[in-house]
Amino acid sequence: MKTFTAALTPPYEKAGLSGEGLCPSLSCIIHDTDPDRTFPAVIAVPGGSYEHCSKREGEPCAARWYSHGFNSFVPEYSCVDKPFPTALLELAAAVEYIRKNKDSLRCNGDIILCGFSAGGHLCASLGVHHERYAELFSENIRPDKMVLCYPVITAGDYTHPLSAKNIAPTDELKALASLEAHVSEATPPAFIWHCADDRVVPVENSLMFAAAMSRNNRPFELHIFPEGGHGIAMCDITTVKNNDPRYINKTAARWFELALDWVNRSFTNNQ
Repeated sequence: MKTFTAALTPPYEKAGLSGEGLCPSLSCIIHDTDPDRTFPAVIAVPGGSYEHCSKREGEPCAARWYSHGFNSFVPEYSCVDKPFPTALLELAAAVEYIRKNKDSLRCNGDIILCGFSAGGHLCASLGVHHERYAELFSENIRPDKMVLCYPVITAGDYTHPLSAKNIAPTDELKALASLEAHVSEATPPAFIWHCADDRVVPVENSLMFAAAMSRNNRPFELHIFPEGGHGIAMCDITTVKNNDPRYINKTAARWFELALDWVNRSFTNNQ
């Protein structure tokens, strides 16, 4: 295993944004024991209401994917008073970095985004808006697959108010950040899961995105677990918060096995 942190250089100025004081980075966990083998990449994108990057939803998720044969990455993206598309450009820069350095990173070119809550919104934002910002980058920034874990999707009805406030303070930005309205034939396939009793980010967020994927004939898989609430991450001891037993949920913990199976199956199809 090789671990290091890379600085990211998003094209803020080209997008009409100020990058002053921003220093996004990408933590990298790379397989390095077999010089002749390459691996798909997973970028584990933590949530945190666009106020912070949750440690529980970053490295533990990346480590799990790594243990199943993926090179894993965790971005530290800009939050609080950094409206759309600041974080989107930073995640796109992470995709660009991996594609540009795939040989030294021993990556095979396949990139999966795995995001939680607001991090799910960030992943889906790149999924639906990559064409809008493609010309700002030297590499293809479209992810190959998206795994969306209890994602924030909309800035309209059923939104998570704090995430929407941080990412979309104006009506124009609310329209761009309501991702269910921007799914198209260019949106990558998605695996989506949520808990039906989520009172923080209502399950309607995932249902709306799945419906938009269906309307646009895009491949997706959707799982709604009956209980678990919000923020349960890997649903096991690795991501328990404050010793609260609700974060251990054997039923919802199946999401990772299901997502792993979906990723492995979907790479055999042309999607």
